[in-house]
Amino acid sequence: MTERQKDRPWLMRTYAGHSTAEASNELYRNNLAKGQTGLSVAFDLPTQTGYDPDHILARGEVGRVGVPVSHLGDMRRLFQDIPLEQMNTSMTINATAMWLLAMYQVVAEEQGADITKLQGTTQNDIVKEYLSRGTHVFPPGPSLRLTTDMICYTVNNIPKWNPINICSYHLQEAGATPVQEIAYAMSTAIAVLDSVFASGQIPEDRKGDVVARISFFVNAGVRFIEEMCKMRAFGRIWDKITRERYGIEDAKQRRFRYGVQVNSLGLTEAQPENNVQRIVLEMLAVTLSKDARARAVQLPAWNEALGLPRPWDQQWSLRIQQVLAHESDLLEYEDIFAGSHVIEAKVDALVEECLAEIDRIQEMGGALAAVESGYLKSQLVSSHAERRARIEAGDEKIVGVNCYQSTEPSPLTADLDGAIMTVDPAVEARVVASLKNWRDTRYQPPFNHPRPCKALEKLKEAAKGTGNLMEATLECVRSGVTTGEWSQALREVFGEFRAPTGVSSAPVAVTAEEGTPLALVREKVARTASDLGSGRLRLLVGKPGLDGHSNGAEQIAVRARDAGFEVVYQGIRLTPEQIVSAALAEDVHCVGLSILSGSHAELVPDVLVRLREAGAADIPVIAGGIIPPADAEELRKAGVAAVFTPKDFGITEIIGRIVDEIRKANKLDPLEVPA
Repeated sequence: MTERQKDRPWLMRTYAGHSTAEASNELYRNNLAKGQTGLSVAFDLPTQTGYDPDHILARGEVGRVGVPVSHLGDMRRLFQDIPLEQMNTSMTINATAMWLLAMYQVVAEEQGADITKLQGTTQNDIVKEYLSRGTHVFPPGPSLRLTTDMICYTVNNIPKWNPINICSYHLQEAGATPVQEIAYAMSTAIAVLDSVFASGQIPEDRKGDVVARISFFVNAGVRFIEEMCKMRAFGRIWDKITRERYGIEDAKQRRFRYGVQVNSLGLTEAQPENNVQRIVLEMLAVTLSKDARARAVQLPAWNEALGLPRPWDQQWSLRIQQVLAHESDLLEYEDIFAGSHVIEAKVDALVEECLAEIDRIQEMGGALAAVESGYLKSQLVSSHAERRARIEAGDEKIVGVNCYQSTEPSPLTADLDGAIMTVDPAVEARVVASLKNWRDTRYQPPFNHPRPCKALEKLKEAAKGTGNLMEATLECVRSGVTTGEWSQALREVFGEFRAPTGVSSAPVAVTAEEGTPLALVREKVARTASDLGSGRLRLLVGKPGLDGHSNGAEQIAVRARDAGFEVVYQGIRLTPEQIVSAALAEDVHCVGLSILSGSHAELVPDVLVRLREAGAADIPVIAGGIIPPADAEELRKAGVAAVFTPKDFGITEIIGRIVDEIRKANKLDPLEVPA
């Protein structure tokens, strides 16, 4: 082999943050000391959705899935003793991206950093929030304006920053096929670039600078050959769009730049040790091919289907990357797939199908129009339903779940409740108390009343106009405004948005011919409705709190509909009070609550108490989500009829169990109809 210089490894990150800014700062510094080469900040759901920790919707969510950052003081503590001028920081934040970047910039300035040297990425892709992750706040139009203003500001003032990470990761988690993942992400990119160039904030001769700062964040599943071909197709399509639609001549500016988090959807609660090899295979999809290699990689931990990973679990994932980069010879060769007719044929097919779907979306008016019409969401719900049907039928095999289920006891999960990290329930009270102290003292030097009020009024006035909102946002940061106050000011001008659920328009994915499991469950549903003297059984599917991961709730709703239930599903982000009110108004026979953020211990008992107080204690409540065994036992003691976790993959069977709980609650004899 001819000697050649070894390629530089990709940025190695771990998506992390929890509890408090202080605890997360310690975690970051420890991870950097272990050889992590960049930071990837996970914010908690109140921060992502623009609520302060003391808001009613934030109850049970503070510090659960990320770090709470409510104001400049929190951001200072989050990055204390971490020199931001030398750091490459990724922040997974969308609806409130402008606000978080403004705080990051001010902290960097306080450290004495030259902001033109800041490097990192804000996710800032609001379109996929309407489709898959649910942390949107404002309607599509104003949301796109915030994204546009932030891109223009960073290109002109923080030129090394990636102001948007167009994110197909969560699309795959919501059921997207490779074609849908590419096509929807590229359609989002077109919508964003069209908006930026139409805003008049970027001179014609700087269009290439904008395109060069657009990055992508993708998902890599276990079908690693298909996933690697997907990355190559992504690159070809991006090159074509930026050259032909926007006239970018410089090939370097047209380069497809992406980071990756390998697939968490495929991680299993059953035999979770199998997740290690899944993670390795998924990492290979985005590293083996030099011409399609990720710029940054972050790996989940083996136990993320069980709960929050511990520091040791995160270290294990980091070491997987380091072994590949530093012990193997991967980085010593040119692209090892160049010239493969198998790879080329697959890439060509993906490109052709994706371009056709992109054209279809453009004919609808673009990505935002396809969001508002419900087309994109219904397509994802349908694709996900089809995938679930294949798994349940055994056509798509998942080792340890629907095949090879016999297993030796695993030392990794001998103590299931100790195999994950738990957030101290007292953290929320401490964070709320800290926020109160901030509000009480910000009026003192260096903050002087009424500067926060004046800054918010300036923000609202700017929002009513057409100017760039970044300067008004920076003034809010420096004036001590909180995350909730900034968001509420914009809510007053822009309003809020409830995205289409995609449930009602999803086609039937599982057949109900005579003798099939779904046909048998349909019989149970019909007989139970008849026994109760009601026309149809009614199921309320509720998403309490701020958890926007609605994939599971949507699949339960679709299958229950297909089993003959009348389904009440109002989407995400509801208070327990709203859920109980809907249950009473719709006279439902069962309430199903779906929570993946860890707030089940707070929110599910609240629903139970409110039902009892309303005289509806006989309505059975079931819960589903990432719920550790000890928590599941506590929920049952509190009165929950049944608890389902990711190991319960058979949705038709779950629907049958729901019917059983309805019969039990209504003192009907069990039906001898197998589910």
